[in-house]
Amino acid sequence: MTERINILKLPLDLVNLPVTLEILREWLKDKDSRRTVITLNPEICVQAQTDAKLREAILGVDLSTPDGVGMLWAAKRAGKTIAGRATGVDIVQDLMKLEGQNLRVYFLGAKPGVAEIAAKNCAARYGIQIAGVQDGYFKAQERTAIAQKIRESRADLLLTGLGAPRQELFNFEFKPARISISVGGTIDVLAGTVERAPDWTIRLKIEWVWRIVKLGRWDRAKRLLQFATRVMTS
Repeated sequence: MTERINILKLPLDLVNLPVTLEILREWLKDKDSRRTVITLNPEICVQAQTDAKLREAILGVDLSTPDGVGMLWAAKRAGKTIAGRATGVDIVQDLMKLEGQNLRVYFLGAKPGVAEIAAKNCAARYGIQIAGVQDGYFKAQERTAIAQKIRESRADLLLTGLGAPRQELFNFEFKPARISISVGGTIDVLAGTVERAPDWTIRLKIEWVWRIVKLGRWDRAKRLLQFATRVMTS
């Protein structure tokens, strides 16, 4: 069991990447498991303060990992130290590398055609089995049918890249795979259609600055400020 704290009344497990991988690999041994994972970041924390359904979904996850230095900072203010982040991209890539052909992965999200490219790239790079692909451009009334399709695929791992709160709500409501993880833009990164931040920005812990400037994510800057303000005054 991992230790869990609350950040802005949302769960955060005190796990780094190696511990996260150990937990997920143990879960994969349970053939009847239906678990959900979120990589919690400051933006989602802020969003959940005014979105009751998103908050409910986050409260119901089986594992909440720290995605971003902001979460490490918030944990430290709560008197806890986490030895590193566990981001969606890192979790997914390392798990596929470790499990290889034993892992059936379903890719859900991104623009039409992108999930197919990501799946083919990962199959070639890591030897994983492709359980299925589905882009993120589907209607709300199609959700149930898509979830059933994922269940029938016998996916071990579902990468849900629909953006918050769609991805969290989908995983929380359906739990269609043995492990369903909200991964944001990870599918785009795996497909090579979106560039990941350079290694030097990650080492210096300023990856978030690169994203804001490079990708024009000024809304992200606003939410980061809101997150810091809320944490300091909570």
